[in-house]
Amino acid sequence: MRRRIDLGLLYSRSGSYSLIAEACRTGALNAIAEVNADPAFDLSFLPVERDPGGNIDLYGPLCDEILRQSAARHVVGCVTSWSRKEVIPTLERAGGTLWYPVPYEGFEASDHVVYTHACPNQHLLPLMAWTFASFGRRGYLTGSNYIWGWEMNRLARETIMGAGGETLGERYLPMGSVEVARIIEEIRVTRPDFVLNSLIGPSQYAFLAAYAELGRQDPHFRPETCPILSCNLTECELPAIGAAAEGLIAAGPYFRGATGWTRPGNFGSSHEAAAHAAVRMLADLLNGRPGAEAAPLSALLASPAAARSGIDAQTHHTRLPALIAQVRAGRFEVVQDFGLVAGDPYLARGRDLALPAPRLRVVQ
Repeated sequence: MRRRIDLGLLYSRSGSYSLIAEACRTGALNAIAEVNADPAFDLSFLPVERDPGGNIDLYGPLCDEILRQSAARHVVGCVTSWSRKEVIPTLERAGGTLWYPVPYEGFEASDHVVYTHACPNQHLLPLMAWTFASFGRRGYLTGSNYIWGWEMNRLARETIMGAGGETLGERYLPMGSVEVARIIEEIRVTRPDFVLNSLIGPSQYAFLAAYAELGRQDPHFRPETCPILSCNLTECELPAIGAAAEGLIAAGPYFRGATGWTRPGNFGSSHEAAAHAAVRMLADLLNGRPGAEAAPLSALLASPAAARSGIDAQTHHTRLPALIAQVRAGRFEVVQDFGLVAGDPYLARGRDLALPAPRLRVVQ
């Protein structure tokens, strides 16, 4: 008899970041189906879903509802750092664990969170190192007006300054705002070497469309001379952006068709891949261990299965590929591969841009 284990899913299927949430949800549900069909597991997952609808005030209560109204002690979910921080107090009270499969700004290692996507030493630092060598060190920073935008731009400013570069401007938009004209005008006047884009959702789509138009007016702002950079944009949002995504450069652990991802499978984006990996990692940790689903995360990560999973028992981050890719003809093509990089959320190993020797790819 298989053990039936409730597993929470907490994703907003509407709102500013619904495309990312849907990609994560797809990855999690596909992994649940695989585990449930695999005779190698002595367990099956029963998804317990709640949808906050993009309302930040609902994340904490709905996470609490999952943990109180079901036997679930593990939840795969949240997209924004804001929502992740909203549910951590609930998880602490209930002894639950969040599996968080989205890139984030680092400087966190909660006893109640496993981080299965990249942190800054796996996305921002490799991206800056590659950009400085390829385009220059004069940057303009944009972001949505919340934790992700603030912290990513703070780290980018420090990195640019440490490399002897210059930050020429920094602007934020409220989440959902499409008022990008002032940002575009400042970029036009300051003429940076690159633009770091930490906007999300419709704000990002409007900005990319306006920047593409700026490039048509002035050749300096085309991808070959002043590219847009991102640490969170993946294939799941390309249809919403359309042709304006052409030339965009992104950092991430997985791009469709790329090799080196730490778990087998062909995924639509790194968001889908990281959510899928979260479920499979949890299944591996619980397999053959009746009652382990109610154990504290620290006990789970002390098991031999945890070492095989790639989760660091101290920081709860994972070892991931560090890839740089550019949108060409509507799809991401990897232009540089830095190999596997262990998550270092507090940049305890330093903030210099020294990384494992890159594996260069021939790009046509």
